[in-house]
Amino acid sequence: MRRLRLCAMLTAMYSLSLFAQKATWFDNVKVSGFAIAQYQWSNPKDNEANSFNLRMARVALDGKVAGDFYWKTQIQITGNTSTLASSPRLVDLFVEWQKYKAFNLRLGELQVPFTFESPIHPVDVGFMDNGQAVLKLTGYSDRSGMHSSNGRDIGIMAQGDFLKNANGRNLLHYAVSVVNGQGINLKDVDQRKNVVASFWVMPIEGMRIGVSGWEGSYARKGNWTDEQSGESRSGVRSLPQHRYAISGEYVSNGFTFRSEYVHSTGKAFAKTMTDTNDASASDCNLSAIGSKADGFYALGIVPVVKSKVNIKARYDLYRNNGKWNSAKTFYEAGADYYLAKNLRLSAEYALVNDRSLSKHNYSLVNTELSIKF
Repeated sequence: MRRLRLCAMLTAMYSLSLFAQKATWFDNVKVSGFAIAQYQWSNPKDNEANSFNLRMARVALDGKVAGDFYWKTQIQITGNTSTLASSPRLVDLFVEWQKYKAFNLRLGELQVPFTFESPIHPVDVGFMDNGQAVLKLTGYSDRSGMHSSNGRDIGIMAQGDFLKNANGRNLLHYAVSVVNGQGINLKDVDQRKNVVASFWVMPIEGMRIGVSGWEGSYARKGNWTDEQSGESRSGVRSLPQHRYAISGEYVSNGFTFRSEYVHSTGKAFAKTMTDTNDASASDCNLSAIGSKADGFYALGIVPVVKSKVNIKARYDLYRNNGKWNSAKTFYEAGADYYLAKNLRLSAEYALVNDRSLSKHNYSLVNTELSIKF
């Protein structure tokens, strides 16, 4: 009986220990998220539109385990729920070893380190969306034909900060990733990994100046018509992608100034993949837009009443074929009003010059209500 009682006590103690460990782990989990509701009006000739819209909502869980390991998972919901571009989807799922400030190692579905703006929180970007070059050349609505991937891919990344100054502030940052090159939630197709890296210096508090590079490919398995011979072909078609970005930013006391130039060389598929089960997933015909593209934006956000009212402006240019006949330019101005610390009402007016349209100029008004928790 004593042995049985001893075994029962040991079992109970072990169970309590496991429960305590689980409870401690659970207490370390953080829940966060945001939602952005939108109203937008625009009047391009013969294509006028105005609509309320749920632009984006996300819920994230993150925490630490075993001391040095940070993990995060995040789900996004937008608009309708029928396609890869706008259905509920996993946008983050990774574990990162954070023992050393100068060397963190992240594994999973992650934000690729390309441009300054792409990794910025959607609410904190400050405008109705990312700049056009960021959207088209970092995996959001990518010109290559990749499904919308929020600048993310699956792979591994090393990053860190180092070289402290006299005040203990790090002056240099690097991030190097090796990813599939197929966007979120999809396996590699051509077995050629993409290398995406960024490096920046921080000469004074709040300022960073950097460069990013992207070398790899985007591929599909399917059918196409050869552009030279006119013959029908099938199999894996891989399109090399070579991209770089030059970036600068200054953020201090509510003031934000940021500018980036992004350049891309690489052909694109004619159809954007929207569903892994429809024709877009296996259509390997090429787009007529060619292999060059670039874009530039410059923005400023200035507090009028600190933590309450901002005014802002942005110049945003993108050329889908690298030539001026495809240029699309937004001249934007607007303001933000903080109803509470994490509740913001924003309004913008944009004069849009789109040279691909018969009537180049039109107006766009965008208002958003965003909340973070």
